[in-house]
Amino acid sequence: MSSTIRFRRATSDDVAALTSLVTSAYRGESSRSGWTTEADLLDGERIAPAVLRADIERPDSHVIIAERPGDSTHEMVACAHVARDGNAGYFGMFAVRPWLQGHGIGQAMLAEAERMTHEELGLERLRMTVIDVRLELIAWYERRGYHRTGEYQPFPYGDARFGTPKRDDLRFAVLEKTLN
Repeated sequence: MSSTIRFRRATSDDVAALTSLVTSAYRGESSRSGWTTEADLLDGERIAPAVLRADIERPDSHVIIAERPGDSTHEMVACAHVARDGNAGYFGMFAVRPWLQGHGIGQAMLAEAERMTHEELGLERLRMTVIDVRLELIAWYERRGYHRTGEYQPFPYGDARFGTPKRDDLRFAVLEKTLN
């Protein structure tokens, strides 16, 4: 399925559709049909439209959309965000439609994000943060060459832009990969 994917950069016209895609992959009942759900960990937004718009518009920041060509439209099936963060790239907002997870779309999106970070941003490393209790997701990244750095970042409790936590022990593990 991933061979029929086309990538493009998001524009501000894509904010509503992207917000919906990201939320469907992580929050609420629709997310439970995929394996990336955070529905048991968090409620609320996964990405605030204002934050997304700022990510699209700032320099050295690319929101990538994966589309599957259709009859007269292109269905948005996945997205991710890469940006310069000091001397490394930062990867986030990675989402694949729940009912399409497990078909290679996520792996293709991650490869495109790595390519863009290395070739277009000129960076040798890509870093990300993952909620550390998401062991299956961390293992997925480790199978693709990422490793835990041993660093942790606190979860932004009280900031509704990141959702409403259902537990009080959340934090982010930092993962990193050297790009070739």
